[in-house]
Amino acid sequence: MTIRAAVLRATALPRPYTDSLPLTVETVQLTPPQAHEVRVRIVAAGLCHSDLSVVDGNRPRPLPMVLGHEAAGEVIEVGTGVGDLVVGDHVVFAFVPQCGHCAPCRSARPALCEPGAAANGAGELLGGGRRLRDRHGAPLHHHLGVSGFAEEVVVSRQSVVRVDRSLPFEIGALFGCAVMTGVGAIVNTARLRLGESVLVTGLGGIGFAAVLGALAAGAGQVVVADVNDDKLRQALALGAHAAVNSSADGAVEQVRDLTQGGADVGLECAGVVAALDFTWRATRRGGRTVTVGLPHPSQTLAISPVQLVAEERTLQGSYLGSCVPSRDIPAYITLYQSGRLPVDRLLTHRLSLDDINDGFDRLARGEAIRQVILL
Repeated sequence: MTIRAAVLRATALPRPYTDSLPLTVETVQLTPPQAHEVRVRIVAAGLCHSDLSVVDGNRPRPLPMVLGHEAAGEVIEVGTGVGDLVVGDHVVFAFVPQCGHCAPCRSARPALCEPGAAANGAGELLGGGRRLRDRHGAPLHHHLGVSGFAEEVVVSRQSVVRVDRSLPFEIGALFGCAVMTGVGAIVNTARLRLGESVLVTGLGGIGFAAVLGALAAGAGQVVVADVNDDKLRQALALGAHAAVNSSADGAVEQVRDLTQGGADVGLECAGVVAALDFTWRATRRGGRTVTVGLPHPSQTLAISPVQLVAEERTLQGSYLGSCVPSRDIPAYITLYQSGRLPVDRLLTHRLSLDDINDGFDRLARGEAIRQVILL
């Protein structure tokens, strides 16, 4: 069968992307699902900074590739061995498929699934191989087992979570990355305790979701930091208690003053080493600094081991929000439906697939929280 999809063939092209066109919408071939796979009609797909990091070359991936990893859609075909999904089910994608039997999966840490990570790194599906080809028959890589910037996809059964059919697709897509990563980093990785103070540095879709997650989880104080004053104002409108421009002189001291010595939890969402350093320095003695950012693999962070030990500090990474997607995505959706996690307020732009390069320009300029392609 043939579908339309956004294909990335070259990275690190100059901006604006509306001129250099790193993504081209092409007619591609999609093969039917194999055993333990499903075919899904994509209805909505979000533009995430992790996608931008692939486009701009900061997150190396095998090319050519059909990009996109945050999406929601409807099951239209199931492969053999899939007994718990039926045609018509609505699903949200998880960008790390979980095999269920490796050591991390057995210890309830599917974000670290070893076969899933290997498949994602190779641009293949969990069951091996690729199901996409261009119009000349050349194979195309999958992005994180999803490739959501396409009219239809074939994915592993372990890459989707069934969700409530009443949930709008454009909202459901946000739960596949922005919400799962941001909220999960707060409640699963940092294990926020009632009344603790939180600093969120970097206000993209994940950072804003983390703000909402911290408020829903009972943070006593939420401070936000960014270099964009418009985003700081937006975070205050969402309920953050204080905002600091991290590029200002004395910004770390501002955070430490606001939180009486530093935040209990510092969460870095910018994907920039300087932002992680800022967050580390603004976290209190005995506090937890968590990062979800993905700067270029060559970049490093310097910290003092003496400070780490003598102040009993914690520095920890968080991938997929340390979530168990089948458990956490429905739970976060329930919070949204009850009004306690208003993630619909993060959706700022709706696009067509043909507008994808314009969307990434807007994302790179910091002019959007979450943009969703409607297919």
